[in-house]
Amino acid sequence: MHDRAANAFANGLRSQSVRHAKAAAQAIHPVDLHVGQQLRVRRIHSNLSQAELGHETGLSYQQIQKYETGKNRISASMLYEFAGRLNVPVSRFFEGLPEPGSEPTHSIVADVDARIAYIATAEGRRFVDEILRLPPRLRTRTFALIQMLTRDEEECGDGRA
Repeated sequence: MHDRAANAFANGLRSQSVRHAKAAAQAIHPVDLHVGQQLRVRRIHSNLSQAELGHETGLSYQQIQKYETGKNRISASMLYEFAGRLNVPVSRFFEGLPEPGSEPTHSIVADVDARIAYIATAEGRRFVDEILRLPPRLRTRTFALIQMLTRDEEECGDGRA
């Protein structure tokens, strides 16, 4: 009886450590998430669906989806393929990240990724499209107006104008 209890306890510890190892392996690194979101933005900007990009690169739409969410890491060769298909330099996928080793990536990546997530929404795309339709001088004035409005909101403190 004692041996059976000891074995059950040992098996419980083993399965618990396996669960922790799986959870650690499933944690998405912020840089992988950032690169995946950049891929999504570039794909949408190119008016391609996940299926179309997948077809052109020999992948399924599910694989593209996993890359975009950061669940699967993108290999260097696949990143090179995506860059070529989307007509961007490979470095574009890393824009907004701090230099390696300069500071923790978690906080900066979260801020940058929130911006990317907004741009990837339908509203964000419409906003950018409309801004780009403005002549450069008017675009600069619009930007100044937006800055003024956000300063006013920050000064109110509670978010109410």
